[in-house]
Amino acid sequence: MKLVFASNNKNKIKEIKNQLPDTIEILSLEDIGCMVDIPETADTIEGNALLKADYIKRHYGYDCFADDSGLEVDALNGAPGVYSARYAGEKKNDDANIDKLLATLNKEENRKANFKTVITLHFQGETYHFTGIVNGSILKDRQGNEGFGYDPIFIADGMDKSFAEIGINEKNAISHRGKAVKQLVDFLLSK
Repeated sequence: MKLVFASNNKNKIKEIKNQLPDTIEILSLEDIGCMVDIPETADTIEGNALLKADYIKRHYGYDCFADDSGLEVDALNGAPGVYSARYAGEKKNDDANIDKLLATLNKEENRKANFKTVITLHFQGETYHFTGIVNGSILKDRQGNEGFGYDPIFIADGMDKSFAEIGINEKNAISHRGKAVKQLVDFLLSK
């Protein structure tokens, strides 16, 4: 089975490929010749995943899936949420996003947060959605060099290491994206 994953984010592609059985092959946007930065103009995580999947289905005709993720911080009423990648500006700079979040939460005691991923799948003429959430909290300083995005400052409930301190297999077993991808894989294997 071949599916297009509507992303050129090499970190996400690596994480997802790590979870797929050999019977499912994914192609990136680059693999299908799509060099467009698909607009993420929805005001929800679900909406952005749908926009990206719709774009690939409409313009290229492939069965495909797309994801969108966000960090939702309790003390910020769910922000940065859908704007997580652009929290510190349109350039999508991970370090700048972390710096802004740490500065914003500088004196905040409530550091509870969650990561949320929604995957939208267009498959055999139908549309499906899969959601993964992991609860945790925001650290006061960066810890670790693995992962990407907010991984160095996010620690999942029950863990003693940030997402940037654990390996890809351990992260996929507990992360928001890992949970959503597991649902996707289980669905595809049932077809």
